[in-house]
Amino acid sequence: MGQDPLLKRVVLASLIGATVEWYDFFLYGVVAGIVFNQLYFPSGDPVVSTLLAYTTFAVGFVTRPLGGVIFGHFGDRIGRKSMLVLTLMIMGISTLLIGLVPTYAQIGIWAPLSLLFLRVLQGIGLGGEWGGAVLMTYEYAPLEKRGLYASFPQIGLSIGLCLAAGVVALLSFLLTNEQFLTWGWRLAFILSFVLVLVGLYIRVNIMETPEFAKLKESRKEAKVPFVTMMSEYPKEIIAGMGARYIDGVFFNVFGVFSIAYLTSQLKIPRTEALLGVCIAALIMCVFIPFFGRVSDKVGRTKTYFWGSLITSFAALPAFWIWMTFPGQPILVWAALIIPFGIFYASIYGPEAALFCDLFGPQVRYTGISFVYQFSGIFASGLTPIIATYLVAAYGGNAGWAIALYVVFAGVVSALSALWINKLAKNRLEQGLPVAKAIAA
Repeated sequence: MGQDPLLKRVVLASLIGATVEWYDFFLYGVVAGIVFNQLYFPSGDPVVSTLLAYTTFAVGFVTRPLGGVIFGHFGDRIGRKSMLVLTLMIMGISTLLIGLVPTYAQIGIWAPLSLLFLRVLQGIGLGGEWGGAVLMTYEYAPLEKRGLYASFPQIGLSIGLCLAAGVVALLSFLLTNEQFLTWGWRLAFILSFVLVLVGLYIRVNIMETPEFAKLKESRKEAKVPFVTMMSEYPKEIIAGMGARYIDGVFFNVFGVFSIAYLTSQLKIPRTEALLGVCIAALIMCVFIPFFGRVSDKVGRTKTYFWGSLITSFAALPAFWIWMTFPGQPILVWAALIIPFGIFYASIYGPEAALFCDLFGPQVRYTGISFVYQFSGIFASGLTPIIATYLVAAYGGNAGWAIALYVVFAGVVSALSALWINKLAKNRLEQGLPVAKAIAA
């Protein structure tokens, strides 16, 4: 029982920090398709402007693996805690500066270049932060509850998205369109720095994880964690990246691209679209730990397999409703909230523990960071660009094309989950260490 208060403090520290990180990261995505395309990437063609804005959004995903490798290396060599503090500072400062960058009309080409540079810093910061936040709770938790506790930092994604969409929706409601485009959107970025200070205060006052402390005492750390990871876990890396595919695609279709799709294609007010995403994110906060706990009970890969299929196929009726009943706000919201708020949690809840289970403690920070962040380039970063292209190519029927792309991602992830299960059983047969929950 003596560890319970400490475990709760670790969970709080990981959750608050993760919330700030995701708020910063996805605020850029929310604003990219409604502000940056107009103020920083002016073009005679609105599709080109939007594609350029989403390209800088994708750059954040491209640089996340770099952050994952850098901070994963030092996290596996020095410790989890110090990397958490450093990555939060990088994210906070870069996000604050994004809110202060002059527009293209004011400084010309330096405006989009400045955005690009700060987005690179955001990606590096988040690339290192996610793995550390997850590991703090995973390595502190009892073995039989690691799925549950590793899911708590995942809630930071839904709270961060809710805050990002909610703040932009509130500013859109309170301000005229001219005020919002002139200065209102900047407030959302500047607000982030207040949250960073709170997160830093809590993170500084936690201890290193017991599992890593034991690793340091035994002097069994990997000399170069990345090299050890690549040589000892090559199949696990590929299978993990495949499993991550539906997570990145589904989140960015329903949590990021849907805002631009609903407002530009279906002419739904921006505030309504943002509010729908916000409600879905709040509901997700309940279901992420629920499915994390389910994975402890029935097995990590079984939960992820069915979650991948159900979540991805839910895109078909969702887009059908959006295209058929655009004038019915309740139906439009339901098609967003049920798949995104409930079904998506069945993959995002157990995902953190699933990836942690793949690797030994000496390379775990590097391993989970690399799998999650590198796969994010094609799973997450390219998705809004692909979806925008499909809209331009198929017009009114683009919804079906986007939904089928989501289904494809779900099938790939489900098959990858089966592969992870097979790899785990092979390790058991060979007498190699493997988490029991993964092959249950």
